[in-house]
Amino acid sequence: MPWLQLKIHTTRRQVANIEAALQQAGAVSVTLEDNADQPILEPALGETPLWDQVRITGLFDADIDLEATGRQLQQFLADEAPELRWEQLEDKDWEREWMSHYHPIRCGERLWICPSWQQPPEPDKVNILLDPGLAFGTGTHPTTFLCMQWLDSEPLADKTVIDYGCGSGILGIAALKLGACTAMGIDIDPQALIATADNTARNDLTAERMPVYLPAAAPMAPADIVLANILAGPLASLAPMLTQLTRPGGRLCLSGILANQAEVVMAAYSEAFDFDPVAQKEEWVRLTATKR
Repeated sequence: MPWLQLKIHTTRRQVANIEAALQQAGAVSVTLEDNADQPILEPALGETPLWDQVRITGLFDADIDLEATGRQLQQFLADEAPELRWEQLEDKDWEREWMSHYHPIRCGERLWICPSWQQPPEPDKVNILLDPGLAFGTGTHPTTFLCMQWLDSEPLADKTVIDYGCGSGILGIAALKLGACTAMGIDIDPQALIATADNTARNDLTAERMPVYLPAAAPMAPADIVLANILAGPLASLAPMLTQLTRPGGRLCLSGILANQAEVVMAAYSEAFDFDPVAQKEEWVRLTATKR
C-alpha cells in the first residue's frame, strides 16, 4: 500500500499542537525525531524529554486530498503553522524492512548474537538466537555488547546468575549457553519477562534454568554472578539490593553507565566490592567487580 509522509521541522514548544493537528487530519502515525543531534541519554525517572529542535513525521494514506488536508492543518495551527513538506513513501514489506537492520554480532572469542531469522555465521560457536521485538537488549548497543564481551571471558561453568533488568533476556541466556547452571531474570516490565521467556525457549533452554520474576516476587538468594545493564541512577539506588544478591567472592557486572557517571556508581558499591579496570565503548562504560 503506498503512503504519503509529511515532515515538519519545529521546536519543542510547538510539538504538542502539531502532533494533535496531524492526528486530527487523519495521520495513521506520528513520529518525533531529534533534528539537531542533541542526544538525551538518561532522562529522570518518569520524565519524557524532547529535543530543542524536533522533526515530526506524519504518515497518511496516499489517496488523501492533499489540499484539503493542508488547509485543515493550517487552520488548526493558525499562526504557528510551519511549512508543509509532503513526500511519497516507497511501498515496502515493512516487516522485512526492520528485520534487515539486524545482523549477527560477535562478542569476544566464542559468543555470537544472531537474529532468530538468520543462520549463525559460525555454527560451532556459542550462538544466541534473539528476537528483539518486545524488549531492550539486542547486542547492537555498546552497553549490551560490553556485558556480552565480559561474559565471554568469564569462567561460568556451574555458576548461578541473576540478570537484573533482564529486558530481552540476552545476558542470562548468554550466561547459560556459556556454562552457567541457572540464570534468574528480573525486570519491572511484564513485557520484558515475556520476551525473556520467549527467547529462552527459542534457544532450547528450559524455564527452570531461567525463571523470570517481577522484583517484588523474586527470591533473594545470593548468586555467583549478578548482571545489571540498566542506567546509572537506578544502579546507584539499587546498590544495597544488588550487593545483597551477590555472594561473597561473587562477581558483579554493571552497565548502562556513561563514562562521566562511573565514579558515582562505583562509590555506591565500594564498601563491598573491589573493582576491575573500567571498560569503555564509545561514551559508555562497563564496571565489573568482586565482592569481598
